[in-house]
Amino acid sequence: MREMNNSTESVSSMEIQMIDLDGQIVRAGIRHGSDASPPLVIFNGIGANLELVEPFVEALEDVSVIIFDIPGVGGSPAPLAPYRFSTLSVLTDKLLRRLGHDGPVDVLGVSWGGALAQQFARQYPDRCRRLILAATSPGVLMMPAKISVLSKLMGPRRYTDPSYLQRVGPEIYGGAYRRDPGLLREHSRHIQPPRGRGYLYQLMAAWGWTSLHWLCTLRQPTLVMHGNDDPIVPLSNAKILAARIRNAVLYVIDDGHLFLITRAKDVAPVVRKFLRQEGN
Repeated sequence: MREMNNSTESVSSMEIQMIDLDGQIVRAGIRHGSDASPPLVIFNGIGANLELVEPFVEALEDVSVIIFDIPGVGGSPAPLAPYRFSTLSVLTDKLLRRLGHDGPVDVLGVSWGGALAQQFARQYPDRCRRLILAATSPGVLMMPAKISVLSKLMGPRRYTDPSYLQRVGPEIYGGAYRRDPGLLREHSRHIQPPRGRGYLYQLMAAWGWTSLHWLCTLRQPTLVMHGNDDPIVPLSNAKILAARIRNAVLYVIDDGHLFLITRAKDVAPVVRKFLRQEGN
């Protein structure tokens, strides 16, 4: 076992560690909060490095947070072979145990990461205490975006070409980015383009995956959060999730796909309140 810690690297209040999990190195961000609740594990969107959710992590204040770059994204090297969401769930469990968390955690998944969050909640029901699904869907059996939007998501160009992001960002992200395209410049400042096969592997992980037939088996209290102007994942998908998960509530905000970033100070208190509710 080899664990490499880079104490000189930090993302705001997060400590960054490079951790070898039986041959797969992942770049993890850990923020130690003062709240007594279990840590919140965040699964990011496709191609997104952990720095992109920094505004939301900061707005969570005293909540402990664990987030890692998916293999092939940000600072985590790509694996040799493709993977499935079930494989990433096992990797997440390894990471948590390596960090000393053997008990329950709370889980939040954004967009593509929302599918991973659902898989983790199903695969490790005793590990996932509470579940938060943001701007996500039940997988391939979803209400799809327009073809004009989907075509711009098939490759990582928006992460590698800032001028392209400026052109297409308002159309694909909606909400605040539609009203103020200048916000995209700040967003692009924190982007680390996906590495090599990383983006392709993330697309392949989602290929054929759906939770629609087993959503009703999830027992975790679940908060489904969604923007009312989300071109990538239409709001109807959030309504499906909230209807199929037995113990779920739906929270809709006036914004687009990346509301966790653009409305961080508004949605973070909603998340904190949900995490602190009594009962399992």
